[in-house]
Amino acid sequence: MTHPLLTPRRERWLLLTIAGVQFTHILDFMIMMPLGPQFTQLFGISDAQFGLLVSAYTLAAGVSGLAAATYVDRFDRKRLLLTLYVLFALATLACGLAPGYSFLMAARVAAGLFGGVLTALAQTIVADVIPFERRGRAMGVVMSSFSVATVAGVPAGLFLAHHWGWHAPFIGIALLSGALAVGAALTLPPLSHHLQGGVRPSVWRGITQVLSNRNHQRAFVFSALLMFTGFTMLPYITIYMQANVGLRAEQIPYLYLAGGLATLFTARWIGRLSDHLGKQRMFTLMALAVTVPMLATTLLPPSPLWVVLIVSTVLFICMSGRMIPGMALVTGAAEPALRGTFMAFNAAVQSAAMGVASFAGGLIIGRDAQGLVTHYWVSALVGIAASLLAVWVAGSVRLHGAQGVQRQSV
Repeated sequence: MTHPLLTPRRERWLLLTIAGVQFTHILDFMIMMPLGPQFTQLFGISDAQFGLLVSAYTLAAGVSGLAAATYVDRFDRKRLLLTLYVLFALATLACGLAPGYSFLMAARVAAGLFGGVLTALAQTIVADVIPFERRGRAMGVVMSSFSVATVAGVPAGLFLAHHWGWHAPFIGIALLSGALAVGAALTLPPLSHHLQGGVRPSVWRGITQVLSNRNHQRAFVFSALLMFTGFTMLPYITIYMQANVGLRAEQIPYLYLAGGLATLFTARWIGRLSDHLGKQRMFTLMALAVTVPMLATTLLPPSPLWVVLIVSTVLFICMSGRMIPGMALVTGAAEPALRGTFMAFNAAVQSAAMGVASFAGGLIIGRDAQGLVTHYWVSALVGIAASLLAVWVAGSVRLHGAQGVQRQSV
């Protein structure tokens, strides 16, 4: 059922607000990547130390997801979202004010601790208030925030960093987060329906119910495969494009600009198709489709920019297109009364899968005597295997709210 206080107008505002929260959280993570040369030079750190600076956010997010499982279903969603979002904004501001590497590392950990729960909470809110038959479209709206962050956020952040130093993007994200927090406080209705309806189980009983549910277990496996597919190869695209394909450093932003702009339009279209054709069917189509650009990207020879843009843009479209029906399936698998706890665990599962996939991809690829990247296509094959396995697992996940599907008993 739709939230009783949500008119169509307020529903649109809710989705836009959630998308704004996602935008700042995603941008806060993404902006670290292109700022690497500035950090290594300014702080005098190695590439490995910079890698630790980046991974600290994801690792902290995974830990916070596990911790959130003990409390996320016991508070009003709106109040919890606002509290965590304000703390995230303060942690990001601390990143912008960091005087050195150690302080920045601590601030990144704090941002991950608070920001890591935001994605799970945002997806939980969408699942709470949007009926299943319209949830694919809603997820398309929310997940378009990734496209906006890629198209507008990262270039704007790099512009600020170029003119006012690396501190400026983080300060800008913090200020924008503060403005969005005020907007969320004014527009979001109370989100406490999950607290009604009888006696609630204890914290640990709720966690036990989430983890012992066979349907939840299948959904966690599916969610891990969903993230693992892309992160065996995505972190190393820039390295391969410059070393093997021949792109110059100043051409790399065009990949993200073209890909992000394309997904900005295709995300909502894929969301509508997911509602019309069915989430599992649409996920299967996108999971199979992504295998072609994954192999094409990792086998791409020296090529002109326009060829690279075609291949990379198709990759972006298919990779993000999987996530829309995929996350609708994940949220639909959760027992409604335990959805917050489920999504908190799911956030931790996804963070761990991203970390393991990135580490595995780094072990697979290598360099030859000429400095060219080797075995990159093998990392794509590993990701493709995960994508095909995800299709098989998705067929075994039962969905709450889907017509004609019975609920899986706990």
